[in-house]
Amino acid sequence: MYVRHLQLGSFRNWERVDLALLPGPTVFVGRNGEGKTNLVEAVGYLATLSSHRVSSDSPLVRHGDGQAVVRAAVRRGDRELLVEIEVNPGRANRVRVNRAPLQRPRELIGVVKSVLFAPEDLALVRGDPTERRRFLDELLVSRTPRLAGVRSDYDRVLKQRNALLKTARLARGDALATLDVWNGHLVDLGSQLLAARLRLIADLAPHMARAYADVAGPDAASAALGYTSTVPLAGDGAPLTEGTTLPTADELAAALRARIEERRREEVDRGMTLVGPHRDDLVIHLGPAPAKGFASHGESWSLALSLKLATFALFRADGQEPVLVLDDVFATLDADRRAALAGVARTAEQTLITAAVLEDVPAELRRHVVRVADGAAVPLDDAGDEDHAELMEVPGDR
Repeated sequence: MYVRHLQLGSFRNWERVDLALLPGPTVFVGRNGEGKTNLVEAVGYLATLSSHRVSSDSPLVRHGDGQAVVRAAVRRGDRELLVEIEVNPGRANRVRVNRAPLQRPRELIGVVKSVLFAPEDLALVRGDPTERRRFLDELLVSRTPRLAGVRSDYDRVLKQRNALLKTARLARGDALATLDVWNGHLVDLGSQLLAARLRLIADLAPHMARAYADVAGPDAASAALGYTSTVPLAGDGAPLTEGTTLPTADELAAALRARIEERRREEVDRGMTLVGPHRDDLVIHLGPAPAKGFASHGESWSLALSLKLATFALFRADGQEPVLVLDDVFATLDADRRAALAGVARTAEQTLITAAVLEDVPAELRRHVVRVADGAAVPLDDAGDEDHAELMEVPGDR
């Protein structure tokens, strides 16, 4: 898979950009603040319907405008798709594939696949559990798009249940009966998420171990992945291996239901849901100990890089070829980590790289270079010479 053509309208600092792209590595080079990251952020947005930099859509729209447009021609084997998102802060976004509107934006998930590695990914090792849960769930949805609905419905049920719990202490029996109804929804959706997360971690773990060995060297401590949950059956943080027997969704549902009953009084007293996948965590191990709090800065960088390389390898094991996006990372890596990343980037069908200094990027990845400066993105080689079908609409037309 690769993005053959990218158009943006009123996206971040770009009033308009219209850019042909090629397979293989492309480097967007320019001074900080010129909009390099905004270009690759748009590609990631097509894949996940979210930004790796902000939690809401409002910052994505150019100041003074009411709407942004991201449009791309995406080549998948011998097929080409035209995908488009209208970003409408405060209103529902609109999505089209081959000009046909999708009923729900989340139906786009899975059409474009990308793996992004950025400086912010250090938070996957050193940050709060929220970062790691988001990583897991975005990867889940990208691999299995139907889980987007499960995740969305779980968040909705959780919000409704929390609102009820805040008033449950003063409520009469009929309100507590309503709580039982929400418990049923939470158990059904939560057990599906738990089962999917555990399966994902078990699939990802061997790729993570191999990637870390490649990045850190054969003499480094081994890396592993585990899961810690408010439902003991789902995990106590111990590493998951290929031989680990995973509980079924039905088993997890029974355990989740029992745990909710055990903590019912505490939840009513505190006015919040204390049990479920929204309070769980991905555990990254380095040797015998969790990496968080024990790994050095260099080890943390290696683990974060390895987690993204493992994600890329997992997609490939699934028979899919995602776009690899490397946002301003080569300048932060030492020679060994840079070489390990470059080795994977060379093999990707398309790699999009941002850098302030071209020389920070390994020479073998400078196949195509796009200069980003003064509100323009200009190819410095043949990146714009490919014969390509013109996109029929221009961002900002409507």
